[in-house]
Amino acid sequence: MNNPLFISLLIFLGVTSPIFSQNKSDQPNFVIILADDLGYADVGFNGSTQIKTPHIDQLANEGIKFTQGYVSAPVCGPSRAGLMTGRNQVNFGVDNNITANLPQFDDNYAGVPVEEITIADRLAKLGYVNGIVGKWHLGEADHFFPTKRGFHEFWGYRGGGHNYFHQDPDGKKYNRALESNYKEPQQITYLTDDKGDECVDFIKRHKEESFFLYASFNAPHAPMQALEKDLALYEDIEDEKRRTYAAMIHRFDINVGRIINELKTQGVYENTVIVFLSDNGGPCHSNASLNAPLNGQKGVLLEGGIRVPFVISYPNKLQHGEYHQPISSLDLTPTFVALAGGKTTEKDKLDGVNIYPYITKEINGNPHETMMWRFTISAGIRKGNWKLIRLPDRLPMLYNIDKDPSELNDVAAENRDLVVSMLKELGDWDVSCPQPLYLEGARWRKKQVGLYDKKYKLTQPESSNKKMK
Repeated sequence: MNNPLFISLLIFLGVTSPIFSQNKSDQPNFVIILADDLGYADVGFNGSTQIKTPHIDQLANEGIKFTQGYVSAPVCGPSRAGLMTGRNQVNFGVDNNITANLPQFDDNYAGVPVEEITIADRLAKLGYVNGIVGKWHLGEADHFFPTKRGFHEFWGYRGGGHNYFHQDPDGKKYNRALESNYKEPQQITYLTDDKGDECVDFIKRHKEESFFLYASFNAPHAPMQALEKDLALYEDIEDEKRRTYAAMIHRFDINVGRIINELKTQGVYENTVIVFLSDNGGPCHSNASLNAPLNGQKGVLLEGGIRVPFVISYPNKLQHGEYHQPISSLDLTPTFVALAGGKTTEKDKLDGVNIYPYITKEINGNPHETMMWRFTISAGIRKGNWKLIRLPDRLPMLYNIDKDPSELNDVAAENRDLVVSMLKELGDWDVSCPQPLYLEGARWRKKQVGLYDKKYKLTQPESSNKKMK
């Protein structure tokens, strides 16, 4: 019994048995399908008749539709940082996009800190095989690489965007070479389809294992590039940018359908938790998206910037329906860990909560009585139905989201005491947060303030698209 090999084996089993103690049959698979810059109003289940999204709508109609689903930031990078950690990213120094860092900052810190534990890290400890397909945008240095952040497989690109058609890589913003740790990336055909191919292949290869697939699409983020056959379907839309945007969503919807289809083909759909959401609201004035009836857009803390299309499907356990209390993308980490048989504690300092018992009505009430945001020059707080936004060039704005979801009536003047108390709570959090690890250039601050003064379309366009009916 003193055989060193036998003792080593016992030690190995003792160390690793908690990791694999959860029975595979008890563990659901997880798939996050993330759109990029998708307008709240540009999916059928949120009222679109002009742009058709049958596969996304089917997922919504079979799952839970969240009418008040939020993300933790109104732009890609910080929103994804919150999604991947379950922590409000401002609490670890990330409150703006990762771009070419300013000279006073250290490029080695331009990403989600390596000390932060990702959702992939947590699921890997529970025996999951984790894959990301597509956009990373959480740090471009090697020490931020996805396979060092809990993912076993990566196919995609490190930055925040990419061309949809093949071009010879030259290192420019949207034209970098694709990377993968498990294959030589194929030449791009149309990037949204190529991502669909990789997602389907991941499901085929790992159908016998507990898996987490992060399907990180960049559609319909710029550059505005669509296939001719998809543009033809929307030729009745006169605005060229809107027509291209619609065609890009059409192709994205097709690939959402391919992912769902493959899950069904491989016999794992019923036991898979599928989450569909966008990383932020649509940037209406740059890609012709629509957030109606929500006011605002990407880059601002009005509802149009942070409330997004949001669906969770889990056929084995969840009946279809709607959930009307506010929830957050930060909730996915603790929810996934709990469903996988793991635990999170106060020591994890998560800002999300396990929303599963709320949506199954085991627990009544609001999962988030208070929600807070900070993004460069702006900050916001929601308490119950009240929401306050703080900007540098004007008095605080206060809205009753229940009565005024379009945020057209600022009632701060009539509710001074409430404004003071909400400003105090927001300010206490603000000053408790660490310094930002990196910053975008100053030009973005002026642009973001200006977005609050623009007019936004608050109604759906009439559908003239006969081909898609």
